[in-house]
Amino acid sequence: MNKDLSRLHQYPFEKLAQLNQGLQPPGELDHIALSIGEPQHPPPQTVIEGLSSHRHQLSTYPSSRGSDDLREAIAGWIRRRFAIAPGLIDPDRHLLPVSGTREALFAIAQAVIDRKQSDALVFMPNPFYQIYEGAALLAGAQPKYLDCVQANDFLPNLDDIKAAEWQSCQMFYICSPGNPAGAVMSSEYLQNLIELAHRHDFVIVSDECYSEIYFDEASPPTGLLGVAAQMGNDDFSHCLAFHSLSKRSNLPGLRSGFVAGNASILESFLHYRAYHGCTLPDMIQTASAAAWRDEQHVVENRRLYREKFDQVLALLSDTLAPPKPQAGFYLWASTPITDTEFTQRLYAEQNVSVLPGCYLARDSGDGNPGDNRIRIALVAPLRECLEAATRINSLLATL
Repeated sequence: MNKDLSRLHQYPFEKLAQLNQGLQPPGELDHIALSIGEPQHPPPQTVIEGLSSHRHQLSTYPSSRGSDDLREAIAGWIRRRFAIAPGLIDPDRHLLPVSGTREALFAIAQAVIDRKQSDALVFMPNPFYQIYEGAALLAGAQPKYLDCVQANDFLPNLDDIKAAEWQSCQMFYICSPGNPAGAVMSSEYLQNLIELAHRHDFVIVSDECYSEIYFDEASPPTGLLGVAAQMGNDDFSHCLAFHSLSKRSNLPGLRSGFVAGNASILESFLHYRAYHGCTLPDMIQTASAAAWRDEQHVVENRRLYREKFDQVLALLSDTLAPPKPQAGFYLWASTPITDTEFTQRLYAEQNVSVLPGCYLARDSGDGNPGDNRIRIALVAPLRECLEAATRINSLLATL
């Protein structure tokens, strides 16, 4: 067996199941799951129709590069969303459809990391999406955890990184808007990071799967490729951005997304993916193209999240008092007792599931930045989210 498999940590939701094992929540209360970021809003009707009317496409092998129509749809969305000139995004060179960002965020490390460098580092935010860590370990690299704490606006502090660490860095995972705190990297922050990537020769892997869930329609979050283009980095050197329909379009089961950026890196990644075999079925590609071309359902999706955040935060403002994130659909709340005990008691006494913050982070030497915090995913219908907030307040009243 691959010896690096023994380096993988247990997944957060496995740990949560063990934490709650044997507990018997009140039978008169329906379970409300706010632990996993699985969107529950209705999917766009155009996608449902596309899947139904293109079943005949199941009889053909799909292309690793993706269909012309899907690549054109994605390229058009990138140009509109990030104000990038049409000539800078070539659908044949600057993007690849992928089977959801989870698959691609893992696979890119296997293609990029040079195993000949024994001290290879992969930087990542801490807390983080655990795929980053697993990808680094199985690529033979060492994760470098960058604590995202409130004092730094929940962003990695680039000034804390030592010169020798920069020299060993081969890849830098970022997540903006962030999971779990919802912090958004500014244009200035991304410009600085792109300059560092050129100086120290590493690849920026930007996980932007929450980029379309924000609160001000006039101020969408920045994106890596848009900032690169503004800087004159027309070939998106050292830059890759990953997007998905899971959160944007409430389609986590479709497993459809894309990676876009530097053509040279993507050509090598395509070579890897020809062996990797994770291609989107043609009917999924057809449905995905329809989703990327439609913004109306995305605007409605944001309206539903705004409604939930406004009403849930109003209920919790004098009790748990979590800060409103800049974007995304999580609350990153401090707890009056340990995060694991709060999670257990909330489930055992109120039948509500959340995720302990310590399960999303590692102790990098200064403690675990997830300690005494919980992640609450406001993905359930409004009625359930409000009921969950009421039950959280009931628990807090007993502490």
